[in-house]
Amino acid sequence: MWAAGAGLTQLAMTRGARAARATTSAATVLGVASAGLAVGAVLRFRSRGTTVDPMDVDRAQALVTDGVNAWTRNPMYVGLAGMLAAHAVHRRSPAGLLPVLGFVLAIDRWQIPAEEAALERAFGGEYDAYRRAIPRWVLR
Repeated sequence: MWAAGAGLTQLAMTRGARAARATTSAATVLGVASAGLAVGAVLRFRSRGTTVDPMDVDRAQALVTDGVNAWTRNPMYVGLAGMLAAHAVHRRSPAGLLPVLGFVLAIDRWQIPAEEAALERAFGGEYDAYRRAIPRWVLR
């Protein structure tokens, strides 16, 4: 929902903006890489038989710490943020980055803490060690 809201906000903010060949190329690279990150995480979660539903984290059956989750604890959110950023780049809109920032802040302040609490309850020390070793987003 947060990503959809940010995307719709971008569309409204960038109405009439025209893409250029260079920004389309850059946006394509960023968008494909971001989608690959998110899809890679979803596939890894599915292969481990665990949920990807952010509203029902208590159903988590496995703690996924490998694959793209070895780089970031939230590859699906990083991927969504990257796809939103790619849209802003495509539209050549610095203002289009504001909804990306709003998405990241909302996810970081409200969604991720709830998920982390559920994972801590389910996986205890194993999750705590993972949380200390791997950044929430991408960089420490």
